Amino acid sequence: MKEKKDVLFLCQYFYPEYVSSATLPLDTAVSLIDAGFTVGALTGYPKEYNITDRVPMKEVYKGIGIKRLKYIQLKRSHFIGRLINYFSFTLSVALRFKELRKYKAIIVYSNPPVLPLIAVLANKLFKTKVIFVSYDVYPEMAYITNTISKDGIISKMMKTINKIIFKRVNKVVALSYEMKTYLLDHRSALSGNQIEVIPNWYEDKGVSNLTESTKNKLFSSILKDEKFVVSYFGNMGICQDLDTIVAAIRQFKNDSKVQFIFAGHGNKMEVLKEIIEKESLYNVRIFDFLHGQDFQDALNISDCFIVSLADGLTGLAVPSKTYGYMMASKPVIAIIGADSDIAKDLTNNNAGYSMQVGESLKLVSAILELKDDKGKREAMGRNCRNVFLEKYTKEHCTKQYVDMMRKILEG
Repeated sequence: MKEKKDVLFLCQYFYPEYVSSATLPLDTAVSLIDAGFTVGALTGYPKEYNITDRVPMKEVYKGIGIKRLKYIQLKRSHFIGRLINYFSFTLSVALRFKELRKYKAIIVYSNPPVLPLIAVLANKLFKTKVIFVSYDVYPEMAYITNTISKDGIISKMMKTINKIIFKRVNKVVALSYEMKTYLLDHRSALSGNQIEVIPNWYEDKGVSNLTESTKNKLFSSILKDEKFVVSYFGNMGICQDLDTIVAAIRQFKNDSKVQFIFAGHGNKMEVLKEIIEKESLYNVRIFDFLHGQDFQDALNISDCFIVSLADGLTGLAVPSKTYGYMMASKPVIAIIGADSDIAKDLTNNNAGYSMQVGESLKLVSAILELKDDKGKREAMGRNCRNVFLEKYTKEHCTKQYVDMMRKILEG
């Protein structure tokens, strides 16, 4: 048998897809290649988040040997569609199970939740090291958002899967310290030294030239009047709090100087569109998912940003769009638990505001303070970028993966 390669990335999304669940594994893989590891990826065939016409089933990209698998891809807006996608992709991986024995270690992600079972089986049969990256914590996140019943068969099945997974994984990567705390409190098989806290990140593109960004035709109607732009980008689904934001938007309905921008996807984005039309909220614009230069320009024309998590989800998920906002040197307003790393980053460094779900008046007050006090807004923006440069750059975070993999493979 040939000598085993070092690391296999086992994930549903990868290059050339543009969502963070694809770009983050790619960044990690490239950093491992640059550090001298041999790396492959077993991933799904791109569909929804792809702008490339033809994608080969196999290719080598930046030294990464990528193999793509066809699977059923239904609309993700409905739970049943996502469930079918999850199991279809996991089955496609299971049918190529022998591929996993070619690697010393597997980095597998929590989405889809059933996929890590395949990696754990490789650990049992081939002694493959398994690194589980916890983007989200299941099944708790699903039943808190009323996606599944707490005592239902799916919840029980996922709890059983978790017991199997966490007994055999070598390392768990948590995205924040509050997530690590939650895992230690609720996954009895895990010990503290098994969990590495490595946050997600954003590539440092620098602070862009505002004049160039204002030339983007997408935003011309917004920029023709001098307005204070409050932006929300990314997913607006079951894990995000929309109600607090909408309640604040209503307070600014008659203020022509405040403009709200949303861009992204998720079932609550459709709800937002209905509210805007029904209530004639003309101070809100919604765009499709933005990427590339359009997204950079959107960051640049914004004066501040909002991130949110639904009530009860702190510790179960982390709104990683925050790091792009911090990179852009703009204040961030976070609707999130006070014990979260993000809330502490913002409040301890005077880089923004933190509040709880339902505190719409606090959100209104924060927006007004930033709108009326340019000096405060600029100082908070600088502080945000300083936090980003210290903790959330691509280079800083992927180096943590490199260091971790060296210890796992050489230890």
